[in-house]
Amino acid sequence: MPPSTRENGAAVLVAYASEHGSTREIAERIAGRLTRAGHRAEARPVDGAVDPDPGRYDAVVVGSAVHNQQWMPEASGYVRRHRAELGNRPVWLFSVGMGAALGRPLRSLASQHEPKNVPALRDEIHPVGTRVFSGAVRRGDLPPAGHAAFKAMGGHYGDYRDWERIEAWADEIAHRLPEAQAA
Repeated sequence: MPPSTRENGAAVLVAYASEHGSTREIAERIAGRLTRAGHRAEARPVDGAVDPDPGRYDAVVVGSAVHNQQWMPEASGYVRRHRAELGNRPVWLFSVGMGAALGRPLRSLASQHEPKNVPALRDEIHPVGTRVFSGAVRRGDLPPAGHAAFKAMGGHYGDYRDWERIEAWADEIAHRLPEAQAA
């Protein structure tokens, strides 16, 4: 049974899979924002060594870095392993890719394009909402072949996280939690 009470707000898990830290920092920002809104939120990795129990929370937000147009296996595996628990509580999903770092022709497409494996996850757990964010891309994050492909697509290294957009989404989750829990 989840541990929430009305006075204390909801207990919220922000689970994430991050390769280079950008997704982790977004998850931490979301958890911080939910905490400031009166909920008890914590960001926890789902990296194979850690497998937080979603049954201990009233609501769950799951995020993943996007590699090769897909969520990382740690995040998609987490959703699949816990689909029963996730299907019984409000869940939100977010993806972190490099859309904003790409050249103009690909930027808008990649910034809004959902990773290939997310529709199947959506069908399994029916999240309240989903979002796609851009992350940070540093030269050291990519192998030589990846660097060449990134440059060929007009990519530019940098931090493309839109913190205002991320915080606005976290605020939306905080606002919708009571109604989502009641549903």
